[in-house]
Amino acid sequence: MDFDSALERFKGISQEKGLRLTHQRLEILRELVAAKDHPSAETVFGRVRKRLPTISLDTVYRTLSTFDEVGLIMRVPVTGDQGRFDADTSPHHHFVCSRCKSIYDFLWDEFDSLELPENSKALGRVDDRRVVIRGVCEKCSADGITN
Repeated sequence: MDFDSALERFKGISQEKGLRLTHQRLEILRELVAAKDHPSAETVFGRVRKRLPTISLDTVYRTLSTFDEVGLIMRVPVTGDQGRFDADTSPHHHFVCSRCKSIYDFLWDEFDSLELPENSKALGRVDDRRVVIRGVCEKCSADGITN
């Protein structure tokens, strides 16, 4: 997704949810759309702070939480690590390297087309189906990293 598409989506969501289009929110969104590394809040803060020296880490945390809540971005569930964020909300899944903590996007059409088991209806309404796979990425495997 490019920034212009994300901005149009943000404008629509902002109008619908009553969110203000602040300069700080726009810069955080710009950073997330440009990032391909699924950055943490601290990483987003460091990058945005170069352009907006007065921004606070608390503002970044609150903005990311709001963006996640309204569906503008998604939080990638990474156990035992800082929260990581993805501006690409299209259907896709994530591979998390347990060594270097890199996160890679991948598609899995077969999984996406599976019918949910009948007993899953008893759990409640399913809103999203995303997989996070953990393992060792090719780079770490090739580098011989062992921990």
